[in-house]
Amino acid sequence: SRSKLCVIMTSAQLRAARAMLDWSQAELALRADLSVETIKRLENMPDTLAATRVSTLNAITIAFADAGVEFTNGDAPGVRLRKK
Repeated sequence: SRSKLCVIMTSAQLRAARAMLDWSQAELALRADLSVETIKRLENMPDTLAATRVSTLNAITIAFADAGVEFTNGDAPGVRLRKK
């Protein structure tokens, strides 16, 4: 089920994932079916995006997962490209 895709994401992880794929804010917004303003707001939030709607985080997580990006959490939150 896709519900387990929800991760605790930080604004830094969001910016890093977008940078890894060389996506503009508009590109991510398009792929996640969100507004560019939403992406900008999330990227400017301090620390975690825990207060963000689960549906919004899921849309972003799925867009990145479809492009091969996975979020790593635990002691050192990060982002990496999935092995092919």
